[in-house]
Amino acid sequence: MTKKLLFVLCITLGYFASAQIVGTVTNTKNEPLPFVNILIENTYKGTTSNDDGYYELNITTPKTYTIVYTYLGYKTIKKNVTIDKFPFKIDVILEEESVSLGEVVVNAEDNPANTIMRQAIAKRKENLEKINSYKADFYSRGLIRIKDAPEKILGQEVGDLGGGLDSTRTGIIYLSETISKIQFLRPSKLKEKITASKVSGNDNGFSFNNAIDVDYNFYNNTVEFGNQIVSPIANNAFGYYKYKLDGVFYDERGNLVNKIKVIPKRENDPVFAGIIYIVEDQWTIYGIELDITGVQARIPAVDIISLKQSFSYSEADKIWAIISQSIDFKYKFLGIKGDGRFTAVYSNYQFNTGLTRKDFNKELVAFEENANKKDSLYWNNIRPVPLTLEERTDYVKKDSIQIVRESKPYLDSIDRVNNKFKLGSILGYTYQNSHKDIRMGYDIPIGGVQFNTVQGYTAKANLFFTKDYDDFKRYFSANANLQYGFSDERLRATGSLSYKFNNTSRAFLTLYGGVIAEQYNPSQPILPFINTVSTLFFEDNYMKLYDKSFLQLNYSEELFNGFRLYTQLAYERRKALFNTTDQVYINEDNDIYTSNNPLDETANGIAPFETHNILKANVTAQFNFGQEYLSYPDSKFNIGNDAYPTLVLSYEKGFGATIDDYNFDQIKARLYQSFNIADKGRFRYNIRAGKFFNADDIAFMDYQHFNGNQTHVSTEGNYTNVFNNLPYYAASTNDSYLEAHVEHDFNGFLLGKVPLLNKLNFNLVIGAHLLATPDFKPYQEYSVGIDNIGWGKWRFLRVDYVRSYQSGFQSDAILFGLKFF
Repeated sequence: MTKKLLFVLCITLGYFASAQIVGTVTNTKNEPLPFVNILIENTYKGTTSNDDGYYELNITTPKTYTIVYTYLGYKTIKKNVTIDKFPFKIDVILEEESVSLGEVVVNAEDNPANTIMRQAIAKRKENLEKINSYKADFYSRGLIRIKDAPEKILGQEVGDLGGGLDSTRTGIIYLSETISKIQFLRPSKLKEKITASKVSGNDNGFSFNNAIDVDYNFYNNTVEFGNQIVSPIANNAFGYYKYKLDGVFYDERGNLVNKIKVIPKRENDPVFAGIIYIVEDQWTIYGIELDITGVQARIPAVDIISLKQSFSYSEADKIWAIISQSIDFKYKFLGIKGDGRFTAVYSNYQFNTGLTRKDFNKELVAFEENANKKDSLYWNNIRPVPLTLEERTDYVKKDSIQIVRESKPYLDSIDRVNNKFKLGSILGYTYQNSHKDIRMGYDIPIGGVQFNTVQGYTAKANLFFTKDYDDFKRYFSANANLQYGFSDERLRATGSLSYKFNNTSRAFLTLYGGVIAEQYNPSQPILPFINTVSTLFFEDNYMKLYDKSFLQLNYSEELFNGFRLYTQLAYERRKALFNTTDQVYINEDNDIYTSNNPLDETANGIAPFETHNILKANVTAQFNFGQEYLSYPDSKFNIGNDAYPTLVLSYEKGFGATIDDYNFDQIKARLYQSFNIADKGRFRYNIRAGKFFNADDIAFMDYQHFNGNQTHVSTEGNYTNVFNNLPYYAASTNDSYLEAHVEHDFNGFLLGKVPLLNKLNFNLVIGAHLLATPDFKPYQEYSVGIDNIGWGKWRFLRVDYVRSYQSGFQSDAILFGLKFF
């Protein structure tokens, strides 16, 4: 007990030692008030109280100051203090705001809240445009706790998560802070330079907290919060919200502030619920206390998210600007539950400083050199929100644990325990040397037991070896995959050697080879499990295979931002395969297995091509237009930009074939994009086109194949890469082609407004698909479906009605989509 008290005393005294003005903020019941804003009057210099109500205001010059304490729902207090020495202690008690409806005439015909909100909506764009640009200091802290964690998840040991869990399986699993310089240009340019970064338990870590991820501006019509959430002051807000005036009060400047209760009209709409404070006459946001459920945000693992924003007024700039923000959340998934908070503080604003687009580029986040090497003294002096005792303890504990857990004796002791062969290791075993970052072992997947009419039942085994370098920024891996077919009595094996050169351009070199039973369409339009069920239970053997022996060399690298190059050179020997079994569980009298010849389902024993060897080369360039990125030391993380499409250009050549007619050339292009249309859902399109040359008599596997579906089951998340009512090889071509897919997920926009149906939280999805080749009359598919079917957080089913046309009506089908992730 004595050691524990000394430990807490040491970290507490060390914390106070660097403080300037310190104190606690409580209410009249002596309860601590977290997230109170403490500012020097008429400036954006200040701090925020932590969960214990404790604050530190770093002032270095002794003189007289007016310190302002503001907290939503409480009366603002100003303290005039003359400071002649440091540290200086000020404790403050805040009284609840006297919110009154006495000055407001409420009648049934004219809801005063509606009048206020109409004014705020009318001034929304004007208030948005008041800030054309700014520079500011930014602080972020992220904390995630876990409570009562299970010992295992899906059979895998959870462990103590790096020392985060105590004996009750509870504790902090993530704690991190950043200090940044940010600059903004309307409408959406935001750039951040992180000057300090700290991660609990990782003295070499870089925080992923950044300003971009928490940039929530309610003056925009929608706020990206997992889903596109309608702002309470959006142009169309009255279609989503009801409002109630809870009362009014005056702030320290004499502004009348309206406290408006925001009430969703429909519980599953992408909307918030809670309180928004609107300043009378200016019709600006004074503060926000809003909640959103995981269902509304389309984040199934989350129960509820609470967002709180506080604003402060600049007399010099005549601008209300956000000064602090907290995001609290609770989650529960796969037996794990917990909570967390992400805190953000903005200070030292400079408004409308003349920034232009030239001051911004695609780099959104960069780190100052040695940003993760700042010591405790630095953090204690600069941190605007003091750590709580829980957070201070976590830093000290995990930093100590890190030293131990990175030592060779500790890593060896852990490996000795984990490397023991157990009964459950029969189906999979991993040997690891943690000190050398080496893992090796084998895996016999239960899912490897499959069935097809060429191989019969199959069984798989995988061997692997991995060596990591530089905290996983580089690695070398070797893999071998074995598959045995019990009907054709054939063992096939493939292997690969792969090296990742860095974590910036992400250059990969892979040597891959072996023998495999391959689908004629390399996109594998029918999954082995789906084919197993379709074959054994419905006597529909859709999967068509050929034997491929190959050696292949791949290299890929991002040559510059947004441009990635893929190259491939391969030698292949192809040989036709035939059915070797007619086993079936349910044998229908009028149904038999088709041949393994994709060109003729009745051609049993007839090969669709001659055995041959061929060399193939492929060069592919991918352009991610508008791609932005985060720069970490020795790493680069790309962020797609929904406003721009992705273009893929490819050239493929088959040459040196032992049959001259099998040589060919092909050029092809693909353009695809996915983006939100405000609150009306997400739109996707995918367009492909290509042309073969010198390819009149090439082997069938080199044709351009199109993903069909004859099983009425899909495991795709969306259908922009498949024709769900087209036979797998009906339209394959060795000529020119065009395919196009569009799909729009209304994401609750329509069904959420239908009484009763809106309780189910279903989404309406519509799609259209086109395919055209010279020898295949234009084919179209149209679909309408219901997505997000299920219960609670388990929304894994989608059902679509599909109708196809080709020179008139062709057929229709019902498709069941399964989404497990």
